[in-house]
Amino acid sequence: MITNSGVIERYGHLLDLPDYTEPITLNEGATPLIPVHRLSEELGGGFQLFVKFEGLNPTGSFKDRGMTAAISEAYGRDAKAVICASTGNTAASAAAYASRAGLRSIVLIPEGKVAAGKLAGAVAYGAQVVQIQGSFDDALSLVVDISSKHPIALVNSLNPYRLEGQKTSAFEICDTLGRSPDILCLPVGNAGNITAYWMGFRQYNEIQSSGLPQILGVQAEGAAPLVLGHPVDHPETVATAIRIGRPARGEQALQAAEESGGQIIALSDNDILSMQRRLAQEGIWVEPASAAGLAGLASEIESGGLDPMGKQIVAVCTGHGLKDPDIITSRMESPTIISSDINALESLIFS
Repeated sequence: MITNSGVIERYGHLLDLPDYTEPITLNEGATPLIPVHRLSEELGGGFQLFVKFEGLNPTGSFKDRGMTAAISEAYGRDAKAVICASTGNTAASAAAYASRAGLRSIVLIPEGKVAAGKLAGAVAYGAQVVQIQGSFDDALSLVVDISSKHPIALVNSLNPYRLEGQKTSAFEICDTLGRSPDILCLPVGNAGNITAYWMGFRQYNEIQSSGLPQILGVQAEGAAPLVLGHPVDHPETVATAIRIGRPARGEQALQAAEESGGQIIALSDNDILSMQRRLAQEGIWVEPASAAGLAGLASEIESGGLDPMGKQIVAVCTGHGLKDPDIITSRMESPTIISSDINALESLIFS
């Protein structure tokens, strides 16, 4: 029987982690690479399209890959507490892995800007949750300051071990396909993930000659500092996971896009939500931000900016739809109510 043992056990020999690191794992990683044939046909066909569904990690998002590394390092050096700023997914992941290690966790979130499913996760895992009157960027500034003054481990993506864990998804993609995809598309918020993927593909190419993908990063129009070329003081988008105006890894993200021959673009919330619905028709329910990469791919193909013919394309979907169910429930119609008899049901179904 093949079992998932976590990314440090499987890829630790490729990760730059200190010798004192003590693995804290929830068996993260090994997420599926799902073919999405119908959507590729809708976009013109002639290419292979896959979704790397990171929403099937233990806490429902890609953050678990980096968090296992960050918490394992902190635990190994006898840290007693960890802290992060978060739009939701980092908070839940940090709280879960800290709890697993027996560490105290403190998470700062922007007031009123976090999806209920993510906030609930952080609370359930035992974090001390603090809402601040400000943006994610304000929260990040605070946790950086306090972690520099006190022995509290910072586990945001500024922590280099986060990127070491997150790059394992690139390894998995290459192992599954037998090489790098031709194109990788993914959402961009704080920009740690796009940076980590590029690190991973470059490293694997040096070892396995697996090739390098062209990267398409996608931001929401209301939170697109890397596209606009300047910080956004008040970022706004329904895609809460990428509602960030000052990406901590912005320079590295732009470098990754440039070195890969790719780009970072911005799309409207309507485009992102439309792709979320289209993905659900493939049986894949993701939170809004997770659909941004595929929405960008569709936009580029439909506008003629990208020719997908004959290519293998992977879209990274970073979080599960259960992370932000309000996006769906707030817009749905009330279920039809019928009496409890077969005639009423037949009438409803077959009329």
